Amino acid sequence: MEYVLLILGFILLIKGADCFVDGSASVAHKLKVSSMVIGLTVVAMGTSAPECAVSIAASFRGDNAVAISNAIGSNIFNLLIVCGVCSVISPLQVKASTLKKEFPISILAVVAFVGMGYLGMEIGRADGLLLLAGFLVFLAWLVRGAKKDRDAQEDAEEIKTLSTGMCLVYIVIGLAAIVFGGDIVVDAATKIAENFGLSQTLIGLTIVAMGTSLPELVTSIVAAKKGEADMAIGNVIGSCIFNILLVLGIAGTISPMEVLMENMADAVILIGMSIVTWIFAWSGKRISRTEGAVMVAVYAVYMGYICMR
Repeated sequence: MEYVLLILGFILLIKGADCFVDGSASVAHKLKVSSMVIGLTVVAMGTSAPECAVSIAASFRGDNAVAISNAIGSNIFNLLIVCGVCSVISPLQVKASTLKKEFPISILAVVAFVGMGYLGMEIGRADGLLLLAGFLVFLAWLVRGAKKDRDAQEDAEEIKTLSTGMCLVYIVIGLAAIVFGGDIVVDAATKIAENFGLSQTLIGLTIVAMGTSLPELVTSIVAAKKGEADMAIGNVIGSCIFNILLVLGIAGTISPMEVLMENMADAVILIGMSIVTWIFAWSGKRISRTEGAVMVAVYAVYMGYICMR
């Protein structure tokens, strides 16, 4: 039954992502804003729902280590696997404005987390509120940029899109299928792993972190295959920013979180991998298939490191 549920979950993820991307792309065209903005907001927030749910639930339970490791682990997965796999399928074009603005913000968000964690070895309520304030500033900056983007495209050629009602239907049904499918995959994969005798700790660090990032992976792959590279890269960067500023901000505000040395090590690894990916993207303003393959290989090495520590 677990294997049947695993297949069903993946079907829901793929079909849900297909609807979600079509609906989101239509919204972008209707509002005359770029797919990058939609990827950084609607798509990123939607696909980050599992991480948000898991981390907030963990914070209410007082299981703060899970909240932090889930957010950091998901970001590493998003960066290396989601970007890497998408680039292997089709080289990801990255705009210069993204490299100069959104990408550095995603790195600075992790640096801020490391700084807060290092100072007191915890993310207290004041730290959580600061992270949430940073998220609100980022959101306001995006809205301001979207308005400018829309004004610049007022005279752009109208593109045939879905009706407003159908856009909403596609987005809601697609997102529901993504979240529900992701839950099914995580639950089924966890039971299969337990049957093979894997420890709960290892399952949490691998399957749960990967499982909550499946929406980003499937949505970005579908977006890349549909020629929406901006939405794919925007989804990854936006999710990384939301996981640190919004998810950890809410979790820290609910319940102060102790920061373990393992969390600090993972966060430093995330910063390093973010900088390497940023450098990859600067070369030719894209992430090539070779660079994507290197990123996937680096994640495999990271998984080996996690299993051995």
